[in-house]
Amino acid sequence: MRYLALDVGDRRIGLAVGDDAHGLVRPLRTISRRSLAADVAAVGAAGQDEAVGALVIGLPLTLRGEEGHQARRVRRFADACAELGLPIELYDERHTSSEAELRGARDLDAGAATILLEDFLAQRAR
Repeated sequence: MRYLALDVGDRRIGLAVGDDAHGLVRPLRTISRRSLAADVAAVGAAGQDEAVGALVIGLPLTLRGEEGHQARRVRRFADACAELGLPIELYDERHTSSEAELRGARDLDAGAATILLEDFLAQRAR
């Protein structure tokens, strides 16, 4: 199955794509947030372009592993993405942005989505 990973922030959404058959993940691009409808449409277009079968959306838990304000906002975004008709997995995204920075990602948001999807696929493989 091919997955589209989303690192959802207040201003941008980083995208990455990968599959569990080969475990290969690559960053795509970052979407600048405009409105909920436009953002969901952009995610849907990227999903169609990449022929994905599911979305993996990063859930920004606190350092203690709890859901805070930002996690609730991401859940609302995930609920809006349900209209795309794709299965949605929420996955802990703690430290993905800092890891992307350490790896020297040119696009930190897409880099964070890449790390998110790599972790997700590694967890599934176990």
